Amino acid sequence: MGDLAVGARSGHEGPEERPGRSDEPVDEAVADGVNPGSDAVGGDGEAKSGQDGKRPKKPRSFWKELPLLIGIALVLALVIKTFLVQAFSIPSDSMQDTLQQGDRVLVDKLTPWFGSEPERGEVVVFRDPGHWLDGEPTPDPNAVQRVLGWVGLMPSADEKDLIKRVIGVGGDTVECKGTGPVKVNGKALNEPYVFPGNTPCTVDDQGGQFKVTVPKGKIWVMGDHRQNSLDSRYHQNQPGGGAVPVDNVVGRAIVIAWPPTRWATLPKPDTFDQPGINALAGAAPGALGLAGAVPIVLWRRRRLTVAAAQGARVTGGGTDR
Repeated sequence: MGDLAVGARSGHEGPEERPGRSDEPVDEAVADGVNPGSDAVGGDGEAKSGQDGKRPKKPRSFWKELPLLIGIALVLALVIKTFLVQAFSIPSDSMQDTLQQGDRVLVDKLTPWFGSEPERGEVVVFRDPGHWLDGEPTPDPNAVQRVLGWVGLMPSADEKDLIKRVIGVGGDTVECKGTGPVKVNGKALNEPYVFPGNTPCTVDDQGGQFKVTVPKGKIWVMGDHRQNSLDSRYHQNQPGGGAVPVDNVVGRAIVIAWPPTRWATLPKPDTFDQPGINALAGAAPGALGLAGAVPIVLWRRRRLTVAAAQGARVTGGGTDR
């Protein structure tokens, strides 16, 4: 990093030579008999420079500016961590091969501020919804690591966070039978991100076989390393039934930032865009059709009622005559 200070001019420079013109105004210093290239000397013997009589200020040295630069950098880092992006470290193998233990991912924290909610297929970081991390070892960072983690320059060791893939959102029905595939609203998922050698569903009596409807305002998450992930499946006996509140979601993991050899983005897989997977969208045509039919039926009933009443009046009038 180069020095930020600009070197001050030393010594006196002579006046620039330029062709004179008879129609140019005469410099006041020349008219007074003072050399324009030298400092004017006042009556008190002090050298003066410029019209205000003050010496030009010398730039502050780099070392004097360094604490200010560090302070500004820390404030910016804290703002970025709070509102924009934050780095997280992958502590386990539950998301292999998509994420490896020790990877650093950057998490988008901005879009949730504008009401964006997790979508199927996204990899998200979320706070422990309750006892998911019981028994996990707690890291013991030093003072420097704590400060860097607090401002967001390093993953924080104090935050109890997990990272998984969103499989279902509020209102979805997610199910696993046998070894799979996983089905969302009756649609089978094609999951190339599942760890090689794993089956999409796990055959056990601990939670690997299930059929759940995700409550509104919650998400159903699963690790990509299906046979090595204690995810929503294995917390169904806890409050919330294994579903994670949307309010617990810190943000979406968007890129693997470290190590450089592992750099990659984390897009949403295409299988979650297949037609009919959205339960609400599938029900929408029927709901809209019903909503449109109700006014028509009511209008027709009214017309029949009015016609019947008119017919009764006509018939009654003829009898009286």
